[in-house]
Amino acid sequence: MSRAILHWISGPVLRAHREGDFALREAVAVGERGLLGEVVRIDGAEIVVQVYEDTTGLRPGTPIEGSGMPLAVELGPHLLGGMFDGLLRPLGGVHEAFVAAGGRAAPPQSFGFEPVAVAGAAVAPGALLGHLRCGQSMPQPVLCPPAVQGVLEWIAAAGPCSDVDPLCAVRDAAGVSHPIAARQRWPVRTPRPVRRRLPADAPLVTGQRILDSLFPVALGGKAAIPGGFGTGKTVLLEALARGCAADVIVYLGCGERGNEIAGVLEEFPQLADPRSGRSLMERTVIVANTSNMPVAAREASIYSAVTVAEWFRDQGLDVALMADSTSRWAEALREVSGRFGELPGEGGYPAYLSSRLADFYERAARVETLGGRTGSVTVIGAISPPSGDFSEPVTSHTKRYVRAFWALDVRRAQARFYPAVHPLQSYADNPRGFATWWAAQGNDAWWSLRRRFLSLLEEQARLERMARIIGKDALPARQQLALLCAELLNEGFLRQSAFSPIDRVAPPAKQGAMMRLLARFMDLAEDALAAGAAVTAIAALPCLRPLARMGEEIAHDQPQRFTELQTRIEAEFGSLRSAETGEAHAPAAAG
Repeated sequence: MSRAILHWISGPVLRAHREGDFALREAVAVGERGLLGEVVRIDGAEIVVQVYEDTTGLRPGTPIEGSGMPLAVELGPHLLGGMFDGLLRPLGGVHEAFVAAGGRAAPPQSFGFEPVAVAGAAVAPGALLGHLRCGQSMPQPVLCPPAVQGVLEWIAAAGPCSDVDPLCAVRDAAGVSHPIAARQRWPVRTPRPVRRRLPADAPLVTGQRILDSLFPVALGGKAAIPGGFGTGKTVLLEALARGCAADVIVYLGCGERGNEIAGVLEEFPQLADPRSGRSLMERTVIVANTSNMPVAAREASIYSAVTVAEWFRDQGLDVALMADSTSRWAEALREVSGRFGELPGEGGYPAYLSSRLADFYERAARVETLGGRTGSVTVIGAISPPSGDFSEPVTSHTKRYVRAFWALDVRRAQARFYPAVHPLQSYADNPRGFATWWAAQGNDAWWSLRRRFLSLLEEQARLERMARIIGKDALPARQQLALLCAELLNEGFLRQSAFSPIDRVAPPAKQGAMMRLLARFMDLAEDALAAGAAVTAIAALPCLRPLARMGEEIAHDQPQRFTELQTRIEAEFGSLRSAETGEAHAPAAAG
């Protein structure tokens, strides 16, 4: 085992004279407390170490022991329902939010093991060996590690087991026996291998109408949520975690304020899973690294979180990773880079900011795993640009790697319009590929309706600029009707309450019904205007209120109410046309 002696320290960065061979990215233990660190530079007889814990009390002469292995975390069945720091060391919950210096992995846990493979069988990487069960929570498979293949020497019988004890052993072609436990280690900066990547031809259903219907993100895709202070990034991410169609949620609080993380730690265990009715935490992993925790650990936390996501992806599950926020991670990168003495780049960030962002986002994918299963990791990263400036480096570089960009607007947030996603600053790259998926959900007209709604919102922005100059009443009737329809689209479809038990999540069927109903109203309104109806008369129709409130008043299991509302709209427009026709013929009858 290699050894070094510390001779210089600046915050989380150490310099030491080495007395043996070290490898780049090798994990090390510093001092008597065994503080976890990582070798980030080797310069002749000197190594530079980044420490992921508080370095208070260290002094020259402190020994540093190498591990011979890269920085790795423990992955296993203990992760589901757990709360961990940036290096996957367990947190005790909201009342015990720190890890003791030198703390390591979670203690062993017991599960019920059900073997699937039999002794003497040939096993390949990713092969299913058995299942672990713990109460009524989701059963988890035990898979052969990616680097192991050969003949199964023995496998444990069905019954209780510990996740750290070997459950079987595989003998490879060289005759070496590899014991396999349910808990396995993996280096955080190395993507887990897959058989092949698959096309992203289906969206991740988030339950948020403005995202699913206008700016969808692919299952296995990448999305960014930039927004200034107070625009609702954290609330939106929590809403996505509650309502998205992923099998497993990995929620990463990276450098956020402690009270926000405490709120997540308190709220998530109390949320009900809409799938099972049980606690949402049973399929959630929370990785928390608050702004007052060691800054270097914040830099490593996003790699730990995406490694956890890949672990569940390899089990054939769809995983959604919510990272809040990558700006705080970039700030940690900038601070540590300054202590390394590296030349700053744009905005003071290191020159390799772009490549590090790419390393993170490119680990999102829909794949065929080594075991032949299909799984995905969808990455959704929040960005906190200073003063809401989307041209700053983190936002501008992130736009190069994501396929969906959900820009939060300060003015919409100040108007209490949530989610405060600006429809004209947001985009989704090539959403037309999802038209087949929407057609299978019963919404054949999704693509044309999406284009119509976005065109209407663009026209609304143009007309509002004109109205501020000449007044709304001076606009032609057709343009006044466009503003009326755009306002109805905003209130009845784009606004969605995260606190309403009915409206917090909108399934695709409900979204499609709402889109078709709004489009029908617009068609009838245009026909009525062409027939001579006044815009004021259309705006006074009683059906406008239930249209604007249908998201909160009609549950997803009440499709007949959309049909009833459409019948009402048709009847009211029929009455309006009859009234207009009667008024037009009244002078002639009197004569």
